[in-house]
Amino acid sequence: MSYRISVDSAVCMSSGKCVADAPDVFRFDDDEIAEIVPGATQPADERILDLARACPAGALVVTDVDSGEEIDVD
Repeated sequence: MSYRISVDSAVCMSSGKCVADAPDVFRFDDDEIAEIVPGATQPADERILDLARACPAGALVVTDVDSGEEIDVD
């Protein structure tokens, strides 16, 4: 199984947790909303789950690459 992480910009509250925890993966856009750093390597699956669980807004979306289904991280 392989996961991919993305940001739901409509849910992001700009807390900066993801940017602080994984600056090689996340950054702020011009509107101070988190986004994936272009060309960033996706973290390992466990790291993806940890990052998503740590987001106070629940804006980090984890998707199973094989099935395309969203993973519930709660």
